[in-house]
Formats: sequence, structure tokens, C-alpha cells
Amino acid sequence: MKALFIGGTGVISTACSQLAVEQGLELYVLNRGQSSRPLPAGVHQLRGDIRDLASAQAALGDLHFDVVVNWVAFLPEHIESDLRLFRGRTSQYIFISSASAYQTPPVSLPVTEETPLENPYWDYARNKIACEERLRRAYREEKFPMTIVRPSHTYDPSYIPLRGGYTVIDRLRRGQKVIVPGDGTSLWVLTHNRDFAKGILGLFGNARAVGEAYHITSDELLTWNQIYEALARAAGAEPRFVHVPSELIAAYNPSWGASLLGDKSNSMIFDNTKIKQAVPGFAATTPFALGAQEIITWHDADPARRVVDESFNQLTEQILTAYEKAWPR
Repeated sequence: MKALFIGGTGVISTACSQLAVEQGLELYVLNRGQSSRPLPAGVHQLRGDIRDLASAQAALGDLHFDVVVNWVAFLPEHIESDLRLFRGRTSQYIFISSASAYQTPPVSLPVTEETPLENPYWDYARNKIACEERLRRAYREEKFPMTIVRPSHTYDPSYIPLRGGYTVIDRLRRGQKVIVPGDGTSLWVLTHNRDFAKGILGLFGNARAVGEAYHITSDELLTWNQIYEALARAAGAEPRFVHVPSELIAAYNPSWGASLLGDKSNSMIFDNTKIKQAVPGFAATTPFALGAQEIITWHDADPARRVVDESFNQLTEQILTAYEKAWPR
């Protein structure tokens, strides 16, 4: 099987590139060659800019592919460009959407692929919805062979799945207070990129997947308190958590607030029946307790990875001061 990844060196896609090579796929990666993440041995790298149609066409030449996966399409105009590039060039085009596109907050749980797509809080999610709508029209009108995949919160050892990244770990280790949005009891799902890779690779070349949408997540449910506690344990720290309303966080940092109110402040439970039917044997097998330990081990292995963002520290202290002034304990 000949596959093309547009991107291929991100948090999610790196594990997919590795697994594709391990499974014997002939893998091509189209990117600008600027990522610090190395590609697996044997990958054919095509240097080009997917945002520049002429550059992408020159890089692709007359190559055809069994499957194309675009990891870096975020706007409808990105889809329009891909339609021009890949009509007649691939048997399957996979768009990486987002589970944040689902109705927010959800009217009912668990979320299935039939849950309405509606997110009034977050531009990122609304743009992904618009991309999906354009692809569905292309499928209806011209049988463009699209498949939609919706990851939820996916991580790898290099990515700390908290706003602030390593700065939060540093605060924990220093005994400083750490913000946990909301009351910390909403349910959330974190998926290791190794597990996601097993699911999406199983859709490659699957004729039944054409025209369909799938989310691929772990079945492990965690509260945000448990997520922060797992990272604190792995870091060997005694946590000092302060629960702050997401609305207050949004008042001080609209970007962080949008990602909370439009996604992470709502409990999310995913029904993975559809991906398990399409990919027999698929199962997410990495619990976050193990993932958290991998994250801390990776960061501790090199001081250069332990980057502290002083602007996030300042924002944290600003929010904590406002919260403690409004709700003195």
C-alpha cells in the first residue's frame, strides 16, 4: 500500500508514521522539512508547502496513492486545495477532524458518530465542522473518496496534556499552587498516540470506511482531578490544586477559556463501537498512569525539554489572586 501523509511529524501523526513503516506501507510524507521530530527510516520525504498549491503540485509530481491523510487541514480553503490536488490521485482521502466538533455541551452521553456537530464556543471546532461539511458535499456530488477521523485529546511522551505544559509540572515540584479548571470532577478521555495509530491504520484501504466518520479514543474515563494527580505522582510532587471556574479563566485568557468552555469543561464519554467494528481487534491499551510516567521520564531526560513559561506563571498568579480575592478561604 502506498500512503501519503501531509504533515506526519506531529504529536498524533508521528506514531502513525512509525506504525505505517512497521506494517510495511510505502510511506511518503509531504512537509516543509522543518520539524524537529525525525521521520522513520525508509520514509520518502517530499519537500513542499501544502499551503502553496504550486509547491505541493511540484513536490507530488505524477504520484498516485492508495491513501492520503491530511493532518494539518483546519479551514475549508485547505479542503478546497486538497480537492484540487487529490481528485483522481488517491483511492481514499482521510481528513483529521476533531472530537471537539461534537455538540457542546452534549445533550446525551455517550457520544457516537451520529451526535450532532455543533460548537458555539470555539472557532477551531467550527472550522473543523465546516471542513467536514465540504468533504461530505464532495462525496455526495462527485464521490470523492473521503473518510473523516475525529481524534479527541491525544498525547505522546513529549506532550503534557495541560494548558501551560511543563510549567505546570515545575509549579507542582516547587510546591506552588496549580489551577485545575472547574471543580475537577468532569469526565475526560486521554488517548496515547500509539493507541490512536492502531485505529487509524486499520482504516487504510478499507472500502467500507469511505464516506464514513469515526472517532478513535481510549475507553478509560478520568476526572480532571485524576489527570492532574497522575502527573503529580509521576513527578514525585505533592499537589496544591486550586479549582477555578472556567468562566473566570476565560475572562483573563480568552484562548484558554475557549478551549475549556468549547471542549474540556464538559464531560465527554465516547462510544467506540464503530471503530471497533471497522478495525477488529482495535483496543486502546495504554492507561494514563503509564502515559504520565512516560511524559515525566521524557522531560526529565534532557534539561532542554523542561521549558518554563514565565508568562504562564504570571497568568496563573493573576487568576489565582482574582479568584482568592473573590472567594477568600
